[in-house]
Amino acid sequence: MKQTNKPAAKLSQTGIAVALAFLAAATAQADQRITKPVIDTDQLIVKYRNSGLSAQQLNSPSADTAIATMQAQRMSQVQGALQQFGAIGTLKRTTGLGSQVIKLDKRRSLAEVAAMAAKIAKDDPNVEYAEPDRIKLPLAAAPNDTNWSKQWDLQNSSIGINVPNAWDLSTGSGVNVAVIDTGYRPHADLAANILPGYDMINDTAVAVDGNARDSDASDPGDWQAQGECPAPNNGAHNSSWHGTHVAGTIAAVTNNGVGVAGIAPNAKIVPVRVLGKCGGYDSDIADAMIWASGGTVAGLPANPNKARVLNLSLGGSGPCDSTSQAAINTARANGAVVVIAAGNDSMDVSDASPANCSGVVAVAAYDKTGGRSYYSNFGNLITLAAPGGAQNSANDPNGILSTLNSGTKGPGSDNYIYYQGTSMAAPHVAGVAALMLAAKPSATPDEVIAALKSSARPFVASCQGCGAGMLDAYGAVKAIKGDIIDPPATGETESNNTLATANAVTAPKTLSATMGSSTDVDYFSVQLPAGRTLQAVMTPNASSDYDLYVYNSAGSQIGSSENGKGSADTVSVANTGSSTLTRYVKVVYYSGGTGSTNGKYSLKLSW
Repeated sequence: MKQTNKPAAKLSQTGIAVALAFLAAATAQADQRITKPVIDTDQLIVKYRNSGLSAQQLNSPSADTAIATMQAQRMSQVQGALQQFGAIGTLKRTTGLGSQVIKLDKRRSLAEVAAMAAKIAKDDPNVEYAEPDRIKLPLAAAPNDTNWSKQWDLQNSSIGINVPNAWDLSTGSGVNVAVIDTGYRPHADLAANILPGYDMINDTAVAVDGNARDSDASDPGDWQAQGECPAPNNGAHNSSWHGTHVAGTIAAVTNNGVGVAGIAPNAKIVPVRVLGKCGGYDSDIADAMIWASGGTVAGLPANPNKARVLNLSLGGSGPCDSTSQAAINTARANGAVVVIAAGNDSMDVSDASPANCSGVVAVAAYDKTGGRSYYSNFGNLITLAAPGGAQNSANDPNGILSTLNSGTKGPGSDNYIYYQGTSMAAPHVAGVAALMLAAKPSATPDEVIAALKSSARPFVASCQGCGAGMLDAYGAVKAIKGDIIDPPATGETESNNTLATANAVTAPKTLSATMGSSTDVDYFSVQLPAGRTLQAVMTPNASSDYDLYVYNSAGSQIGSSENGKGSADTVSVANTGSSTLTRYVKVVYYSGGTGSTNGKYSLKLSW
């Protein structure tokens, strides 16, 4: 989508101050990036709308003199603007675009040069634009973390979540992510991004550390002996250091020459310990969500590091309980995005709590094929899928590599281990949510969820019941900023003949579809964010007449178009509410061709 900007020459009286503030903010943000340092510059570029001379002057014998005089007049105006900043400029050259390169007497910050440019444009209405002549550096192909090549899940690829591209836009600065889990170990590749958290475990037998709730969220280990815990969790296992693995995926220190890279390397982790020996209680987990998001929990000090994202890589069976739902509602009201692992039982997520609660981001897992991991839960309540891996043995590189600890019971030394699970998929989404909120701090939880869905990429392998698509870090950050990425055309997947089997489509998207027979009906489901208007445009082949309908989530028709043979049908429906709504688009045969050759049509969905 093209964006129209006002000419710089039409800046208001506050334009200089605004430009200075904006560039200062941009500079501060960019200074946190991994591959895009902001460099002072000693040049600026000024582009004029025209030569300032008439055709007669330009064609006269004294044209060279007239041009030189005009350039001198313009440079005099430029010098007047620069003097207000204590700067001196000289005309260096004219570019291939006809713009003028002005050399300054010394290097200055990008923000200051931007303010100079704004002043030059404001003072001369014939200036089309003026801007700093910024300095670029060779881009690092990847962070220098030694295990980066093993992090298939983060790469710019068909199965990776495109983190390097996202880092060009955001690295998570200023966003806290609560990891509500087993606590943390001060791993050398993670410790710099750990903030004070809380041990929320009340039961000392579960806590293992000899006391109940306190401000020490470190993980003493969650090992258990055979039969020590109630069935079915009564088997023996070593300490998992689960929270440390999850936290490393989100915010491991990046570009430090060792270990792994985190998705949001400039975000911070607020560890909240709720899982110990034999698991953790809903009541502790609920308090953790409230406290972490900035809410009040009786008897506890306020959280000085309010989290905008909560990651819960935990769960059990059964419906969403009232305690969990109330805590989620409170966290959302406090502005937090609640990300929850879907579960690892290869069943419908409707029976997996708290992933089946309302208002959460329920995350399924896919493996290195791009298809659903064999263990991942699935179903209509899944929001989207992220890398979780699929391993054939312990520490199989087909899993997700992250920070861990070598201790079998109590803590040992730092190490890195591959794990698999929706527990590993969820922090991918939590990390991306941190990138999104750093890019747009005012975003609401519903806006983040809508942007995650709308930017998700089509699956490259079978992943039925995996939500809106594959997590795309770059697309999600672009989406939350309001930038539209033109997606590739994709096709439909049969059978999609009912509302229940509708193809989930992440708009904006154009699909290539087929009317298989005269009785074929094609349904597509779209998540329509609050305040947006869905536009569906169906274009049949020239010899066919197909019709277009739109339904709400209850199955009631809310729009239709029934134009004739070869004519496109268009339906627009608005979401005037305050939350994202599901809309179903239906294409129906009326007359004409069918099949793979004669039944082709396209469906464009946008807002």
